[in-house]
Amino acid sequence: MLNCKPVSTPMAAHFRLSSQQCPSTESKQTEMLKTPYASSVGCLMYAMVLTRLDLSDAVSMVSRFMSNPEKEHWRAVKWILRYLRGTTSYGLLYGGERANYNLVEGSVDSDYTGDLDNRRSLTCFLFTLNSCTISWKASLQSVVALSTTEAEYTAAAEAFKEAIWLRGMINELGYEQSSITILCDNQSAISLSKNQVHHEKTKHIDIKLHFIRLEVSKGTVKLVKVYTSNNVADMLTKPVPMAKFEHCLNLAGICRI
Repeated sequence: MLNCKPVSTPMAAHFRLSSQQCPSTESKQTEMLKTPYASSVGCLMYAMVLTRLDLSDAVSMVSRFMSNPEKEHWRAVKWILRYLRGTTSYGLLYGGERANYNLVEGSVDSDYTGDLDNRRSLTCFLFTLNSCTISWKASLQSVVALSTTEAEYTAAAEAFKEAIWLRGMINELGYEQSSITILCDNQSAISLSKNQVHHEKTKHIDIKLHFIRLEVSKGTVKLVKVYTSNNVADMLTKPVPMAKFEHCLNLAGICRI
């Protein structure tokens, strides 16, 4: 892939990967054994976990088919490698010109029923410190959400747990931060975090998720509305247009080094 043609995003919208595409015959499975699918995805995971959070959605997608990949899955992996070929100098820049010396701030988003096989939604969040990302996650939710509100609320619960842990770490380092702001583009999830009244669309939501309300009432974490166009976590949920993707990279503190 050293001489491949670079692409501008880690995943394209035309990739609709599912387990139904996996090879069903032994001959096709044997043919796919010749491709270094597992080792390639493993290398991508290594890069994604350390510094390349922009790969989170793409790596999360291709890693679901490690046991029985098909040619379309392999083409998606090569697309990611083409993106990396054109962005080898990208990385997280701490303390650059963008640093405004704010403390921890988060963004959260979800992709409702993004998994084509089990219809589970995707939880995505990231946290920045002084305008550069320090923590991020993109993974499938353990249960099937019945609405976008539930999917967003479940994602917010995961982000709240991370926020509380980061707040404790920052305070132990001697930087007092009374509360952490998390940006969310779903008004229903924000309202649910503040409103104790149940209604038919939310009464089934697991009680363990409502610890969000406790933390909001205590002022430990604040869930604040942000427009989708400025929600940096949106790039972790699905393929986005190049202009939006570059804007999210800038918000996350990823640039040429």
